[in-house]
Amino acid sequence: MLILIIYFQWRTESFITATSAQNILNQMAFLTVLALAGTFVILIGGIDLSVAATATLAGILIATWIDKFGGPLAIVMVIVAGAVVGLVNGLITTMLKVPSFLVTLGMMSVLDGISNTVSKGGPVSYNSNLLQSLVNESMIPNVPNGALIAILLTIGATVLAFGTSFGRHMYAVGGNERAAALVGVRVRRTKLAVFAVAGAVAAIAGIIFTGQASTGVPMGAGPSLLNSIAAVVVGGTALSGGVGGPHRTILGALVIVLLSAGMDLTSVDPYTQLVIKGIVVIAAVALTIDRRRYGVIK
Repeated sequence: MLILIIYFQWRTESFITATSAQNILNQMAFLTVLALAGTFVILIGGIDLSVAATATLAGILIATWIDKFGGPLAIVMVIVAGAVVGLVNGLITTMLKVPSFLVTLGMMSVLDGISNTVSKGGPVSYNSNLLQSLVNESMIPNVPNGALIAILLTIGATVLAFGTSFGRHMYAVGGNERAAALVGVRVRRTKLAVFAVAGAVAAIAGIIFTGQASTGVPMGAGPSLLNSIAAVVVGGTALSGGVGGPHRTILGALVIVLLSAGMDLTSVDPYTQLVIKGIVVIAAVALTIDRRRYGVIK
């Protein structure tokens, strides 16, 4: 991370500024929360390719509901909707024994279709100022509330992962599902809870995205899927499961945001940026995966 900062400051001489730092924090807020959603599922040895689509639908729903139901109720409804999406993913994965990769790939398409249906294929505007205040204003000088939410969620997720029996069960399932079942871990229940939590957190990411964009955007969070996976694996969470955690994900998100911001400032074209990010993901996976346990993602 320090190397990236030094390199881009040397190349641009404007990388380290107050404005740049605030932009980086804004970008990091959404990406961190979206990546946290993916982290939970990856820790149990699965993968959720629908987190970005869940965030997009959540953004459309909050823009649709916030004026109708009021801010607090609309936010709760959207988070519950995200949890339901995650629960459906978990039920199909555990009950039908379908790999999470395939289930969530299909769910991604379903959610994209619903988002476009609800929004009629266009942006959804709203009148409430609550989201802008919640996400874009600053309780702490020069730190957007969205970034503060991301930090608090990371702290909460880390406590959940390392300080509760649920977290211990999550790591046990990711480390060795069969062994976890033998020592009394309720594997199916743990997986269902993990997918539901992932859906709820992805919905929060969508709320942040819509607050930053000031409108609900169909397919808005979709392009961030690769970045969210990159943040998880660059942070050191292994795709094979059982290794890593939310505290690493926020660092991975910061690296990805710094890399993206630096490439923008040095005028690297968007297609080359995709190539570079893809290489970063491959390298991170190669360095973190446990080859003794490598196989089809559960």
